[in-house]
Amino acid sequence: MTPEAIVIGAGPAGMTAAAILAEAGVATLVLDENPAAGGQIWRGIEAAPATRRTLLGEDYAAGLAVARRLAASGADHRPGTTVWQLSSEREVGWTDGSRARLTTVPVVIVATGAQERPMPVPGWTLPGVMTAGGAQTLLKNAGIAADGAVFAGTGPLLYLVVRQYLAAGIRVAAVLDTTDRGQRSRALREMPAALTRPGPLLKGLAWMREITRAGVPLVRGVTALKVLGEEAATGIAWRAGHGDWQEIATEHVFLHQGVVPSVNLSMAAGLDHEWCDRQLCWRPETDAWGESTAEGIFVAGDGAGIAGWSAAQARGEIAALAALTRLGRLGESDRDARAAAPRRALAAEERLRPFLDTWFRPADAFRLPSDDTIVCRCEEITAGALREAIGIGLAGPNQLKSYSRAGMGPCQGRSCGLTVHEMMAASTGRRPSELEPLRLRPPVKPLTITELADLETDDAG
Repeated sequence: MTPEAIVIGAGPAGMTAAAILAEAGVATLVLDENPAAGGQIWRGIEAAPATRRTLLGEDYAAGLAVARRLAASGADHRPGTTVWQLSSEREVGWTDGSRARLTTVPVVIVATGAQERPMPVPGWTLPGVMTAGGAQTLLKNAGIAADGAVFAGTGPLLYLVVRQYLAAGIRVAAVLDTTDRGQRSRALREMPAALTRPGPLLKGLAWMREITRAGVPLVRGVTALKVLGEEAATGIAWRAGHGDWQEIATEHVFLHQGVVPSVNLSMAAGLDHEWCDRQLCWRPETDAWGESTAEGIFVAGDGAGIAGWSAAQARGEIAALAALTRLGRLGESDRDARAAAPRRALAAEERLRPFLDTWFRPADAFRLPSDDTIVCRCEEITAGALREAIGIGLAGPNQLKSYSRAGMGPCQGRSCGLTVHEMMAASTGRRPSELEPLRLRPPVKPLTITELADLETDDAG
């Protein structure tokens, strides 16, 4: 099959977009690094037994119908595939583990989803510390969970994973909530719009009630954290307000302070991005149809801005309809008519976001780490070393990257880029939007010399 469209990512947005394209007769190639369709929210959905779907909740179970639709659509789904390049001319570099290819197509839909925001606290690099999303992945993929873990941070996902752990009969030692108390009053200004979507709010309250009824210690107003241990995590210490430090013994600490768009690929492609002050992150600039500043490249789902899985589906549908029009398979009037329903769904979900983004805005103390905290995990660079380098008068994050190597490791700033950016803004008295983002270059994921030597090129564009 010579593809006419490539969809990168098989989460809610990617699966929806690919199914719509393939059902319309478009030769559609779906590239996804996961072993099966579903993305993070619906990870392992097709293989999950009914008991696990029930345990993980109705939002998780909703992915089964979407995964089955993709499988029946005729799209060429390639799981376990790494996309290591995307150019503004719609040339996609990918490898399936045995060969590397460059494929150029008329339309590309980037649906790379979200990633967890880095939460650099002292000890976060110790074995036994991972993200709450990572803990959820183990539970979804294989039903594996860590008994007696401590969850720390802020955001709806933190409480969702704790609730899923409890539903699975897994003991949770404590929840340390770092939500800034001052944000609650600010969030109330956004409450009227949020109340038009009361379902998610009531669901979140239900999760909290389940957690407290289960007897899990819930500490609110946490203002400082540090993971204890030398060779591996042995506990976590915290302070609430201006109180004394307290400790709890645990071998497993799961950190979380929200999610942000996964933009490494879109940045490496040279797409224009804008800084979002409300969500404290970069996101690609797109039009009403999800088309980026590069013709024929669309960005759908949380990769275009965090809004949740239902909004991601709507964005995937809208982008696919626009792609069908670009490919000459759908007239503009039909496109507009079919887009009306997903636009309404998207608008409904987006009315909730200002409230959630304000309430769960990560506190400065957990985005701007103390000097002894490692920021760049790849190069093991501390916040103190970065502040010292910033102090010599470097112009921006890219100069800091060249000088300190922060963001130059294998992840290309995936784990530290936002922290470095906000640290430089805070240290120089500038707004994050006034600084350029880290420049990323292909390959954005590791590529072996053997794969590169056997590189195949095909052109459908």
